[in-house]
Amino acid sequence: MKHLLYIGNKLSNHGYTSTSIETLGTFLESEGFNVYYASSKKNKAIRMFEMIIKTFKYAKKVDYVLIDTYSTKNFWYAFLISQLCRVLKVKYIPKLHGGNLPERIVKSKFFSDLIFNNAYINVAPSYYLYETFKKNGYNNLKYIPNTIELELYENSVKEFKTPKLLWVRSFAKIYNPVMAVKVLLKIKKEYPEAQLCMVGPKKDESYSKTVGFAQKNNVEVIFTGKLTKPEWINLSKDYNIFINTTHFDNTPISVIEAMALGLPVISTNVGGIPYLLQHNTNALLISDNDAADMAKQIKRILSEPDLAKALSCNGKETVKAFDWELVKKQWIELLV
Repeated sequence: MKHLLYIGNKLSNHGYTSTSIETLGTFLESEGFNVYYASSKKNKAIRMFEMIIKTFKYAKKVDYVLIDTYSTKNFWYAFLISQLCRVLKVKYIPKLHGGNLPERIVKSKFFSDLIFNNAYINVAPSYYLYETFKKNGYNNLKYIPNTIELELYENSVKEFKTPKLLWVRSFAKIYNPVMAVKVLLKIKKEYPEAQLCMVGPKKDESYSKTVGFAQKNNVEVIFTGKLTKPEWINLSKDYNIFINTTHFDNTPISVIEAMALGLPVISTNVGGIPYLLQHNTNALLISDNDAADMAKQIKRILSEPDLAKALSCNGKETVKAFDWELVKKQWIELLV
C-alpha cells in the first residue's frame, strides 16, 4: 500500500465548494491508497501551521506529498510546503490549478522555479496549463485531467421553449457572477418567462453585489447557496442551459459536470476553456464579459433545435475522457 500526504484546502465542512483534495483524495482512497490530509482548519494561519506540522509528522511515512497549487494567496503554502519537502527529502507533486496560474509563474518566477523545477513531477489537469508550463521552461510535467464519476450523471429530456439558465460556481470576482444576471435581463426582453438559478457558496463580496444587482433591476433570481453534488445534479433536471461567465479559468469541473448531464453549455472563451470546448461543436463560446453575445447564443439554442441536440450529444462524448475509471490508470501509473 502506498502512503500519501495531501496538502490543500479541505474546507467543504465550512460551507466551501469541495476541491481536488476531497474529490481526488477520496478517489485515491477507493483504489487502496492510504491518504493523510492537511488541512481542514478554517483559519488560514492555523491551516498553514497544521500543513507544516503534518509535513514534518508524515515525511518519513509517506511515499509522496501531493500539493494543490493555486495562483493567489494559496500559492505561498505550496511554496513553503514544497521547500520543506526538499529539506525533509520527500518527493512532492504539485497539482496545478487555476486559470491565472500562468500569470503567477511569470510574476513570481524565482519562487515558481523553486517549486516546480524541484518537484518529482508537476501534474497539469489541462493541456492549457501543460503547454503554458512547458513554454516557461518546466519539463517535468504530466497531463492528468480532472475527473468525475460519469455514472452519477444522468441527463434528463429537455425542452427549449423557455430559457431556464443554470449557473454553478463559487461567488467570487474571478467568476463574474453578476454577468449571469445581466444575461437574464437581456434574454427576458424576448422571453419574459426566462429563469436563472445560481448555485454556489459565497467567497467574496461578489455574492452581495450579484444579489443587489438583481434586486436593483427588479428581476427574480434563485440563489440556492452551496448544494451537495447530488442536490445540484437533481436540481439540474429543471434547467435547460448551463452558463459559465468566468473571467479566468482552467478546466472547470462544473462545466464538465454540466456536459455530463447533457446540458448545452455557453461559456466565456478564456484561459483553458478553448482546450475543452469548441464553438458550435460541444459548446457555444463568447468573449469575456460579453452579456449581449451570451444572450444571443441562448436565443440560438431556443431557435435551432438541432443545435441544442448536437451540443448535448457532443458534450457527453467529450466528458467520457474525464471518467475516473479511465483517469485512475494514470494516477496509479504515477504513484505506484
